[in-house]
Amino acid sequence: MNVLVVAAHPDDELLGAGGTVARHAANGDLVKLAVMCEGVSLRYEPGWDAQVRKQACDAARILGVSDLVMGDLPDQRLETIPLQQVAVKVDQLIADFAPEVIYTHFAGDINRDHQVLAEAVLVAARPYSAPSVREILMFETPSSTEWSSPALTTPFQANVYVDVEDFLDKKIAAFNCYTAEVRPFPHPRSPEALRDRARYWGSLVNRKAAEAFVLARSTR
Repeated sequence: MNVLVVAAHPDDELLGAGGTVARHAANGDLVKLAVMCEGVSLRYEPGWDAQVRKQACDAARILGVSDLVMGDLPDQRLETIPLQQVAVKVDQLIADFAPEVIYTHFAGDINRDHQVLAEAVLVAARPYSAPSVREILMFETPSSTEWSSPALTTPFQANVYVDVEDFLDKKIAAFNCYTAEVRPFPHPRSPEALRDRARYWGSLVNRKAAEAFVLARSTR
């Protein structure tokens, strides 16, 4: 099975779906990971671009990702460009890879890049435009999803859970590759908090660890 993960920034792919990605890879699925924004200009000092790309490659290797694409869309400024411009880049990924399953951001995140990218994925993966796609799942991004408000967006209400007990250590190891993104506990982007979150989601469905998703579309 071909699995496409569309994330806005380096490390987003791990925070919400790293264990699920590792599980897909272990099951023999081909996983293409696309980080669409350059993810450096507003978060790092000048000269960090090569370092962040290396960290992304190291993390992808730990998860077993088949292919990593690093995009060049403007970091934290996706709302400043036409939606169609973003959707075209996603459309090209879908045309080249023909994924059956797509994972992307939850559309209700407080981060505007995440919102725009989620909408762009839905535009690019319309049934008649992308007939290979049979399922689209939206992941949470700790330190973004939970910091929105019901006054602004629909809350993240998971309805799909993936057992990641056997892959949680890989997720944490891959996340630790992004040295500038790791925060001390109790920050949501700390290894301890990520483990606690996986245990929480798992406890809801009688599993020791899980990742949670909102199902955007499924064709059976």
